[in-house]
Amino acid sequence: MLLFVVLVLLLSIYFFLKKIQKKNGLDKFPEPDPHPILGHVSLVTSTREVIDVSMQLIKNYGKTVKLRIGPTFFSIRTALLTVDYHLIEFILSGNKILKKTENYQFWKHWLGQGLVISDGDYWKKHRKILTPAFHFEILKEFVPVFESVGDVLIENLAKCEGTPSCDLDPFVTLCTLDIICETAMGTKMNLQSGKNSDYVRSVKETCRIAVERVLSPLRFFDSTFWLCRDFYRQKKELKVLHDFTHNVINSKKNNKSIDKNIKRPAFLDLLLKFSEDENILSTEEIREEVDTFMFAGHDTTASGICFTLYCLADHPEVQKQVLQEQQDLFGEEKNPVITYSELQNMKYLEYVIKESCRLYPPVAKIGRYTTEDTEFDGCLIPRYTNIMLFIYGLHRDPDYFPEPEKFKPERFENFDPSIPYAYIPFSAGSRNCIGQRFAMLEMKSIISKIVRHYEIKPTSPRHEVELSFEGVLKSANGIKVVLKKRP
Repeated sequence: MLLFVVLVLLLSIYFFLKKIQKKNGLDKFPEPDPHPILGHVSLVTSTREVIDVSMQLIKNYGKTVKLRIGPTFFSIRTALLTVDYHLIEFILSGNKILKKTENYQFWKHWLGQGLVISDGDYWKKHRKILTPAFHFEILKEFVPVFESVGDVLIENLAKCEGTPSCDLDPFVTLCTLDIICETAMGTKMNLQSGKNSDYVRSVKETCRIAVERVLSPLRFFDSTFWLCRDFYRQKKELKVLHDFTHNVINSKKNNKSIDKNIKRPAFLDLLLKFSEDENILSTEEIREEVDTFMFAGHDTTASGICFTLYCLADHPEVQKQVLQEQQDLFGEEKNPVITYSELQNMKYLEYVIKESCRLYPPVAKIGRYTTEDTEFDGCLIPRYTNIMLFIYGLHRDPDYFPEPEKFKPERFENFDPSIPYAYIPFSAGSRNCIGQRFAMLEMKSIISKIVRHYEIKPTSPRHEVELSFEGVLKSANGIKVVLKKRP
């Protein structure tokens, strides 16, 4: 009798869920055959598979693919993977779907309600508060930091001279971490010199844990995550990160001699000044935004710099034009005093960076989450749907980028303004990257400095990158080139 009741209940649930799924319109989108227990979660088992599997899904099923999360029988949790320009434009150009997907919550232990994660009125308030901190007049003052920290990078890269291969990633990542520490917190960390290694370790471990939680059913849910060793590792590393930021904040707050008209204010200085003047940001809110800037501002720019240098190694004719632009600006001087205006005048280098970020967007996917039923193109997308905007795939769509696999910086000389959502390495719309101008200036500063000092060549045999989506696009086997010092 009990078995009969259970069967009836299960059948009732099944037909109810089927009815919901048909009503919500997601049946319009094609989907791969799901696993009966895992749905489509089992399609990706490591970060190295994310890009290739996503590209294969788009190739096999079309520009928008429906995916199920969890057991097929019960699953009403669905996701859409899309490179459809019109759906992406609909999402990014409006203010209806602003909430980030559930995966972003894995960063919440570190970043709290920082700008990357928060939503609703809280996000709108903080976005409005933080926007003035990225005014070009303030960005100008950061250029000397880019330059001085970049000089240390050049010294460190000298270790690679005469070697058959140089993995750029560890060198560049420490450089961008040093830059972000000094610009975000006003603190020189000297990470490139081997100091504060505990902080570097904690950043790496915290990022690793957050990324791996996405791919692990046991670690995915907070209710079971505590059973894993990484739960306790994360607590240890977060204490290091939070203690460091709190100590810097308290030190600045207690320093009564702080000049509020300081010529080169760090991001933290601006937040503290605004908080004191307006009394609307708590110490914890300031900590969350500074940590968010630390997280979002180092790995992304490191990825952009490394992949651009990798592309330059493969395209000597492009590298020659980048060098020529530098010589037109500075002659044969390898260590000129760079200004904001001169960085702005590096137009061809900007095209090169944009093309690299098209082929290898630092943030290859972004996610949004529907909080209410939403109609798009005659289809009802129900609330609680995760929508993954696959930027890597969108950037390789031949409808918008002829010969999409080719590295052609000149395509950005006259990019079609009628398709603003076809190229979105910094996202777009109201939730676009608040620090995109900062990132472009930093990448120009570092890449131009390296090109002036070194000829970048491919390894022999040529190093093939193994793309890995770790929140930020990386190469699992490094980004290896040959560096030859210029005379």
